[in-house]
Amino acid sequence: MVRTYLTKSLLAAAAVSALNTSAWAGGLERGGYNIDLLYDRSSVAIESSATYVAPQRKLKNVQDVDRTDGLGSNGLNGGSTTADDSENYWIPRVGIKAAIGDAADCMFDYSQPWGAHTKPGRNWRGANENIETKVESDNYAVTCSYRFDAGPGQLRVIGGTFYQEVSGFKERLVAPAGFPGVLGNGIGRLELKDSAWGWRAGVAYEIPEYAFRASLVYNSEVNLNDISGTLNLSQVNGRILNVYGAQKMPDSLELKVQSGIAPDWLAFGSVKWTDWSQLQTIPFCVVGVPVCSGATQITSLELGYRDGWTISGGVGHKFNDQWSGAVSLTWDRGTSQGFGTQTDTWSVGAAVSYAPTQNVELRLAGLLGVLTSGSSGPTTINGVRYGTDAAYTFGNDLVAAISTSVKVKF
Repeated sequence: MVRTYLTKSLLAAAAVSALNTSAWAGGLERGGYNIDLLYDRSSVAIESSATYVAPQRKLKNVQDVDRTDGLGSNGLNGGSTTADDSENYWIPRVGIKAAIGDAADCMFDYSQPWGAHTKPGRNWRGANENIETKVESDNYAVTCSYRFDAGPGQLRVIGGTFYQEVSGFKERLVAPAGFPGVLGNGIGRLELKDSAWGWRAGVAYEIPEYAFRASLVYNSEVNLNDISGTLNLSQVNGRILNVYGAQKMPDSLELKVQSGIAPDWLAFGSVKWTDWSQLQTIPFCVVGVPVCSGATQITSLELGYRDGWTISGGVGHKFNDQWSGAVSLTWDRGTSQGFGTQTDTWSVGAAVSYAPTQNVELRLAGLLGVLTSGSSGPTTINGVRYGTDAAYTFGNDLVAAISTSVKVKF
């Protein structure tokens, strides 16, 4: 009976935990990686979820720092000193898990782990830093586990692989080459894509009678060593150039723990590290240049990230045989270091789970958070200058999210 109660409480706890750690995090994180479906004890389980995120980051006191690469939005240091930086977005996820015999499980899932979309537009004084930047990803993964008895519970060994596609573009104001200050500045557009494989490995220990599970999972970096695309300077000098580059998407390590703490009550928490410091300055060179580096680049993406840390904890409660709920608190350490808008985020999440039958679970979760204040401008990170195009400040802004999911089990 204790096991039944705690398992029901876990339904909503899992939903809100996933929302908090993925809806708004540092770096280029969107949905992140999530293999919780693998632990479902049903023979077959299918789950689909969609999360809508609405960040409200607003930039203020904008200054055009470097007038040699585009003089404000109209070539005369014009434009607004404020801008709405963030765009709303969706995070989809679909997975199917199947038991193989009495001890093995395998899961296939589709997700969008990485992404970003900022669009301050053309009419602000920082248009030479960014008009619009968008990053998208598609991730197709197979993850399997094998469990065996160990003490009062079971030890589960986890392994898997995933194929990842990453694409995106950036537009910004660009001064005509060799003629800084000339009116009629054009917009340059950098468009890129690549794909590569990654892998994951981990362990979990479970005591079902107490709804206890502790898991540690490592996700490898994804080596995008053949990024290709175009640099469109047709508005600047009439040229469209084929370019190339390379960058590794970050590896991550996540510890999750959950346990029943009283009849109908469950506590859960997680700590995740993500190696965002790999993403500093990413150079891109014209195809034909043998070695791409800062000395040979024609353009670059400047990020200047530090490693990300996300810590979350909460409690779940079973109200009756059909309804359960959960609340949680999450802190995410911002990855920006004086350049960019990714400061620390605090968020509170709540979720409710409804199981009309033993085979169907419906979940609804929501999140409300604070994007803490800060500033962006010229700064030096590991000896490299960042933020030399524009400077601005931002206050404490809100982020909100809502998530729905359905799980069908056989």
